[in-house]
Amino acid sequence: MRKEPTPEQIQNDQIYRTFGLTDEEYARIVELLGRQPNYVETGIFSVMWSEHCSYKSSKPLLKRFPTSGPQVLQGPGENAGIVDIGDGQAVVFKIESHNHPSAIEPYQGAATGVGGIIRDVFTMGARPIAVLNSLRFGNLDTDKNCYLFGQVVAGIAGYGNCIGIPTIGGEVVFDDRYSLNPLVNAMCVGIIDHDKIAKGTASGVGNPVMVVGAKTGRDGIHGATFASTEDPHAKERSAVQVGDPFMEKLLLEACLELIATGHVIGIQDMGAAGLTSSSSEMASRAGSGLEMDVALVPRRETGMSPYEIMLSESQERMLVVMEKGKESIAEEIFTKWGLDAVTIGRVTDDGHLRILENGEVAANIPVYTLVDEAPVYHRPTKYPDYLDDVQAFDTTAMDEPDDYTNVLEQLLQAPTIASKEWVYRQYDYMVRTNTMVRPGSDAAVLRVRGTDKALAMCTDGNGKYVYLDPEIGGKLAIAEAARNIVCSGGKPLAVTDCLNYGNPENPEIFYQFEKSIDGMSAACRTFDTPVIGGNVSLYNQSGNVDIYPTPIIGMVGLIEHVDHVTTSAFQGTGNNVYLIGETKQDLGGSEYLQIRTGQVNGRPPQIDLEWEKLVQDACLQAIQSGFVQSAHDCSDGGLAVAITEMAIQGKIGAEIDLQGALRDDVLLFSESPSRILVEVAPKDQEAFEAMLNRTNVVFCKLGTTGGDAVQISVNGSKRIAGQLEHLEQLWKGAIPCLMSK
Repeated sequence: MRKEPTPEQIQNDQIYRTFGLTDEEYARIVELLGRQPNYVETGIFSVMWSEHCSYKSSKPLLKRFPTSGPQVLQGPGENAGIVDIGDGQAVVFKIESHNHPSAIEPYQGAATGVGGIIRDVFTMGARPIAVLNSLRFGNLDTDKNCYLFGQVVAGIAGYGNCIGIPTIGGEVVFDDRYSLNPLVNAMCVGIIDHDKIAKGTASGVGNPVMVVGAKTGRDGIHGATFASTEDPHAKERSAVQVGDPFMEKLLLEACLELIATGHVIGIQDMGAAGLTSSSSEMASRAGSGLEMDVALVPRRETGMSPYEIMLSESQERMLVVMEKGKESIAEEIFTKWGLDAVTIGRVTDDGHLRILENGEVAANIPVYTLVDEAPVYHRPTKYPDYLDDVQAFDTTAMDEPDDYTNVLEQLLQAPTIASKEWVYRQYDYMVRTNTMVRPGSDAAVLRVRGTDKALAMCTDGNGKYVYLDPEIGGKLAIAEAARNIVCSGGKPLAVTDCLNYGNPENPEIFYQFEKSIDGMSAACRTFDTPVIGGNVSLYNQSGNVDIYPTPIIGMVGLIEHVDHVTTSAFQGTGNNVYLIGETKQDLGGSEYLQIRTGQVNGRPPQIDLEWEKLVQDACLQAIQSGFVQSAHDCSDGGLAVAITEMAIQGKIGAEIDLQGALRDDVLLFSESPSRILVEVAPKDQEAFEAMLNRTNVVFCKLGTTGGDAVQISVNGSKRIAGQLEHLEQLWKGAIPCLMSK
């Protein structure tokens, strides 16, 4: 016989605090209910009012994002966003974090992050076609960081490979600010016909509510609360969910088959907060109520209480509202796939979430109190004290290096810049045979079957830039993502973002959060890429160490014709190499500065959004005109690294001469934005230059492709000379070497 604390004990002993509720929040709950909540109700409020579910610190700021446009079919508020790609088709995508679980159980934390984001996409009725990720770890000089890195990659590979969805892109960054709090952000992209879109609503009084998929266990209880507090290492592993990709594959096919019947009123993944969030959010969207008997929920463990069933985050489960009388259709489909489909309740018109156990009321809460009345905090902001110091750093005060080739070699071996082949070779990125551009280029590309179109997709972010200037850093994150889409031949369509920050109760952290959102919003408006959904992950700090403020941008672009697909690898010998854009004095926050000084200092690269848009439009026009053989964004490591990467990937050398009045190290390693390297065949040179002259962008010819070496001069004086084979060995061998120690 279980014994739970009484409502009086919960209040008198302040047990609600252990659930993550503050004194003020508990008092507000009592006020809303007109009584003290019982144990189940306290648990339900605690997860629904957690940062992870309610966005109570971020909601006012998220309203600043542009979220609509003629291409947007579904913006924020549903399981995933949807963007039109023409011909009655749409692309569905979303990114979310699984940071806290991955810090304490990296394999399952990463695996269930992938599983959860895939469910968000097929819940909309879309077939998932790709998975991407964005990862942050501490430097690979400790066993712990190597373990976290290795296990997270294995978890992503294990889940994605088993479910049969290609993991085709992403990014990995290493810095000691992420040692205690690794970031694991997963993105999923799907394709859908306009008439197949499903929503997460619970409408129609008397319609049956069904739990479908896997059985419920005790894993992941209070996972949402756990993701809304500091120091994940103080939490229990039981708060981490356990995934089963084979079960999810069955669930995917069963759900898509069920949605296709046309008898589904609403469907939602049981993600964070499990049955609690799915039921209350579906009811809230419809303005309805739900009555459910948890004794009917299929379980894989005995003796589970209503509290445990409502808060469990067991994976591979959905909540479905069917048309009344059509329950047998769901039962038949899910039985065929070897899964449960059990009616546990019905839609009501009283606006209450009523939880029963064998007919006895275990909880009775007005839905609006869980969703609409969740607290919203307008956190105080304070200009960070550190900003004046770091921005005052003079990047020109250091001496120029004696050996530029050696500097390039160091940069190529820096894990953030080095080849990530060690990572993506563990992923099945060719499954389903739609992959046109594999991991390693600026963006991944998948063909849209049955059409001449393709989709370009990427994840991008630079926490160092945001740390050095939050607003500029936010602009740079969006701009780089759009630049990578353009370099692949695509027109940027929309954004999904994962906003990873420290403790929002710290005014300096909240300043970073607010200003970076302002920067991202401005850039989204410039590039016409509305934010159609995403995730906020706060409290990413342990002790006195917080992560760099790290907004991750997931972006998808449309390539109108597969002939426009472009990669970053040199394609031929004797071709011309051009730079579209202009190099400026932008060493602040650069990989070069960090290698030379061991510090993250200075002002980040400055950006003019209108100029950036002009450069991107010119590059895309050149690609669509057939003039561009390859294209590559200039970012980490500057021009020297970008040219070398193009040479290594194409196995073709280059002879380059940079011209300018800036210092040699600036011309070589500056990370100025709004720059794209393009390769143009001699036959297209005249037409290419004429076209760019009409766009008014700044561009110049840097040199030609060919040979077996990368040779870079500055104003006629040779500064870098490296055999291609040697440079490739350094670039490709850096991470495997560190992981083999």
